Amino acid sequence: MSAVNGHGANTLPVSVVIACHTQERWSSLVRAIESALAQRPAPLRVIVAVDHNVALRERLARELPQVTVVDNEGSSGASGTRNSGARHADTPYIAFLDDDAHARAGWLEQLLAPFAREDVVGTGGRVDPEWASARPRWFPDEFAWVVGASYTGMPEMTAPVRNVWSENMAVRRDVFEEVGGFRADFGKVGHTSRPEDTDLCIRMGASAPGRRWVYVPAALVGHHVPPERCTRGFFLRRSFWEGQGKIEMSRHLAHERDLGSESEYLRKTIPAGLARNLRAAATERSGEPAERAAAILAGTAAAGLGAAVALVRRA
Repeated sequence: MSAVNGHGANTLPVSVVIACHTQERWSSLVRAIESALAQRPAPLRVIVAVDHNVALRERLARELPQVTVVDNEGSSGASGTRNSGARHADTPYIAFLDDDAHARAGWLEQLLAPFAREDVVGTGGRVDPEWASARPRWFPDEFAWVVGASYTGMPEMTAPVRNVWSENMAVRRDVFEEVGGFRADFGKVGHTSRPEDTDLCIRMGASAPGRRWVYVPAALVGHHVPPERCTRGFFLRRSFWEGQGKIEMSRHLAHERDLGSESEYLRKTIPAGLARNLRAAATERSGEPAERAAAILAGTAAAGLGAAVALVRRA
């Protein structure tokens, strides 16, 4: 940690960037900001990037003067907003946190620890879902990524990975800038989601031999899951978008494409989850395991359909 903590015992040489776009998330945005400011050691700066919302920017500047508020200087969307925030960072590391997530104690220090190794270009931490209403009994742990959370099958200890998620991510600023940041024409806009964070991770990892990402489960954030994301309809739509987005991502990446993690997920995680729930369905009186097994099949089919649609469009 000595290389990371070179700015003193009370601060870390990192800027935390939080992207936002709507006042409807004001309470969760304030919680995210406060969780970043409360980190010990503290970040040097907390930057809140606003996606083309003058009223929200003015309210942030008025009510939270302890943070740096900037406008998205590019096209609307999560990618452009994060890039605009990152451009105002002057620290060697940049951490990203979403406006509907909040960091737990020790998050930032844990997230930066692997950067003591020069070959580490980025890190990501564990994301736990925080359900606004009761968790749906049919919802399978293998599909926790649908609601932006860490899923069954991910490493339980610190380990190298291909990609992490932008809601809980840290990067070396020089490598981030070297690859051009998040792809501005590929990412979440409105309610349509694409894997812009996976795309960034692959490009940063492939930018020079030996570069890698590290997953740090101890760097924990909680992610708010509103009631509208607890429906089967959202589950299927999000699975469809993921399948479609991964094919679109592979087209953008060209020779850098790497879908090995998706292949392993389909070969190992999905069959293991299906088998576990089917066994439980055969021995338990509750119908929940059978519902989860059905959801695994439905989610996999929806993702496959999304991929097929993207392939047809590309052809």
